[in-house]
Amino acid sequence: MAVKIDTKIVDYEVGQADAEEAAANDAGAPSAAAIEHMHEELQRPERLEGQTYKIKTPLSEHALYVTVNDLILNEGTEHELRRPFEVFINSKNMDHFQWIVALTRIISAVFRKGGDCTFLVEELRSVFDPRGGYFKKGGRFMPSLVAEIGEVLEQHLRSIGMIESEGLDEHQRRYIEQKKAEAMARGDQAETAESEDEAADDGYPAGAELCGKCHVKAMVVMDGCLTCLNCGDSKCG
Repeated sequence: MAVKIDTKIVDYEVGQADAEEAAANDAGAPSAAAIEHMHEELQRPERLEGQTYKIKTPLSEHALYVTVNDLILNEGTEHELRRPFEVFINSKNMDHFQWIVALTRIISAVFRKGGDCTFLVEELRSVFDPRGGYFKKGGRFMPSLVAEIGEVLEQHLRSIGMIESEGLDEHQRRYIEQKKAEAMARGDQAETAESEDEAADDGYPAGAELCGKCHVKAMVVMDGCLTCLNCGDSKCG
């Protein structure tokens, strides 16, 4: 609101932030200090909510179970956030016990520091096993067991909204599904029954090549160009 000054100005002073913050609080607006953020001094509550993910690899007959527990900040307010607080990995296979315990403690410590912890996904996914990686069911290539733990972490961070999905738009999805159906139809006509069973198992045509972007064996030649039927990546741009 404009205020008309009828007298001569002889002095002035700069208003303090505390006064402005108090005025905002009086008006019902939440202050920045009232919003709780993740930091390492937060005490662990008696109960945490989380999710458990199963990892089954050809490297071991026993599966790994990855549990990520979350802390809910500012619960019941418009500033409610769900942030990862700790991670546990359990398995009957004790071959990797030492480094798995070390990895879970380091990841949990990063979670509790607060801030952006999404960089952990790329750090873990970039670890390669010198003995070679393996293919998961569906044709997706994993360079190492650590990389698959990174995949699980990414899946969890996406589920709580810390990583935004980068999926294809509706038009791209329809186009890819159409081309996938055409490629599958050609494969059914050209391949033997054994090859057809293989294609049906992973959902992509038999003979598909490994995509360098999403690491899924879904690269086929479409309209004269090598294109991925999973992520849409194309050698022709």
